[in-house]
Amino acid sequence: MMNSPAAIIFRDSRFPIVGILIFLSVVMGSCLSVGNRMSNEEPRQRVQINDGWSFYKYESPDEADSLIYDVRPPLDGVTENRVADARPTEALEMKSGQMVLKPWILPSANQFIRDTTKHRVRPEGNPGINFPFVLGDFDDGQWEKVNLPHDWAIEGPFQAGSDPEVGGGMGRLPVNGVGWYRRKLDMPKSDQGKRIYLDVDGAMSYTMVWLNGSLVGGWPYGYNSWRLDLTPYINFGETNQLAIRVDNPNHSARWYPGGGLYRDVWITKTQPVHVGQWGTYINARDVSDQSAIIDLSVTVNNPLGHNAEVTLMTTIYSLDSLGNAQLQPTGTFPEMKALIQAGQKTTVSGSVEVENPRLWGPPPTQKPHLYMAETVVVLNGEVTDRYTTRFGIRSVEFNPTEGFIINGERVYLKGVNQHHDLGALGAAFNMRAAERQLEILREMGCNAIRMAHNPPAPGLLELTDRMGFLVINEIFDSWERKKTPHDFHLIFPDWWEADTRAFVQRDRNAPSVIMWSFGNEVGEQYTGEEGAEVARMVHQVVREE
Repeated sequence: MMNSPAAIIFRDSRFPIVGILIFLSVVMGSCLSVGNRMSNEEPRQRVQINDGWSFYKYESPDEADSLIYDVRPPLDGVTENRVADARPTEALEMKSGQMVLKPWILPSANQFIRDTTKHRVRPEGNPGINFPFVLGDFDDGQWEKVNLPHDWAIEGPFQAGSDPEVGGGMGRLPVNGVGWYRRKLDMPKSDQGKRIYLDVDGAMSYTMVWLNGSLVGGWPYGYNSWRLDLTPYINFGETNQLAIRVDNPNHSARWYPGGGLYRDVWITKTQPVHVGQWGTYINARDVSDQSAIIDLSVTVNNPLGHNAEVTLMTTIYSLDSLGNAQLQPTGTFPEMKALIQAGQKTTVSGSVEVENPRLWGPPPTQKPHLYMAETVVVLNGEVTDRYTTRFGIRSVEFNPTEGFIINGERVYLKGVNQHHDLGALGAAFNMRAAERQLEILREMGCNAIRMAHNPPAPGLLELTDRMGFLVINEIFDSWERKKTPHDFHLIFPDWWEADTRAFVQRDRNAPSVIMWSFGNEVGEQYTGEEGAEVARMVHQVVREE
C-alpha cells in the first residue's frame, strides 16, 4: 500500500505539482558531518558528548519510578490485527490525581511559541530533587556502560509467541519502558560567563533532564532535535552530574521506534551575545548560471541585563566535495547592525549577489554543489560569535504542465519512503550505514526520499545535501486523533507549534529539502471542517518559518 501524505507544502513553489509520485516503502536511517571553518576554540564551542555514559533500564515499566511526564490512557481493546490504514479515532480524556512533571517541561517549548502570552511559566519547586539517580554522589558503577547513539532495544531479545508484550508493529523488541542515562560534565572556571547548552539530536521519548539534582526541562516528541539551557544549573570549576530520563511507552508507534538516546548529544558553549539556535535562514532567488541573489536573515540573542549594539559580517565560501571551504570567498554581505534589547533577540537581514554560482542539483545531470556562510558577531570591538551555515544555490519550480523543475531542468522524482531505523543496527544513528543505504538507493535509480513519517537525524540531511538526493521532509504521523493508544497524539495539543517550528527551522537551509509534509494519513481527514482547521493551523506555521 502506498503511504501518502495528508498535507504537503511545496518549497519555493509557484504552482502546485500535478502528477503522481510513487514511493516504495523501505526502512532506513542517517548521519554525516560537514567540514567548516568553525573550531573548538572561542567564541563558540560545540563538543560531542557521546562517550562515557552509564545506563540503566527498569526490568518492567511497572517497576519504574513515578517521575512521569503525564498520565496515559489505559490499553483497553488493543489488537495486533488492526489494518494499517484503519481510521484513527478520537483521543481519550484523562484525569488523575498523580503528580506529573509536564508543567515543568512545557516551558522548554517557549522559544518556539510565537505568541508570548501563551508562554508557559515554570512552577515553583524542583521535582525529583531527592531521587537518587539525579544526585552526584549516587553510585552507578553497576550500570551498563554505553556510548551514544544508543538504542536500548535492538539487542533484543525478540518476543515470541502469539501474545507478545510488544507486538510485531513495533518489532517485537523491548522498546518499551523507562531508562536513565548519567554522565559527568567537567566545566572549567574559565567557562563562567558563557551560555552552556545541551543539544540533543533526538531521544525516544518523553525525555527529561536533571543537572546537579535540578530539573532543567525536556522534550516529549521522540524525533525532533532540541536544546536546553544548562547555564543556571552549572557549578563552574567543578564536576557536574547530568541525568536524563527517557520513557518510551508501548503501543506508541506503527513501526520500530527504537528507544533511548539514539542520536548524537552535544554541549554548545557561546558568549552571552550570540547567534540563536538554528538562527540563520538563507534563500536564493533570481537564480541563473550567471548570477543569484542570496538573502540572509540572522537572529541574535542577548540574554544580558543591558542592551547590546552589534555588527554582523557574513562571508560566503564555496565547499569542495569533502566539505572544506575554499580560501577565497565567493561573496560578502554588507555589514548589518542591530540594537538588541536586554533579554531579547533581534533578527536582521541582508542580501548579496553571487556571480557565476555553482548550482546545487541532483545527479546525474547536475551536481550538488554546496556553500558555507560564516557569520561573525562583533560587540564593542570584540568577536562574540562565529556561526556557519551550509546551504546550496538552486531554483525550484512546481509547474502544472511540466512537473518538477530544478535549475531549469525537468526532473522525474523516483523515490522511496525512508523510516529512521537502520535495519539490524536499530534506530541508533550511524553515519556510514546511512551513507551505504543511500549509495544502494542511488545504484537502483532512486533520486528522491520522503521521510516517513518524522524528522530524520540531522546527519541524513547532510548526506542528502552532499549526495544530491531530493527530500520531502515530514513531521507527524498523527495530530489530535490517535492511531495507537500511546502515540504522539497525546502531546499534539501542547506541542504542535513548537515541534513544527523547530522542525522547519532546523532543516530550512538544506538544499535537498524541496517539500514540507506535516501529516501522514492523519485521522482529521475524516472530520470535515474540524480537521481542515487543524491543517490550516499547522500550514500557517510552516509558511511563517
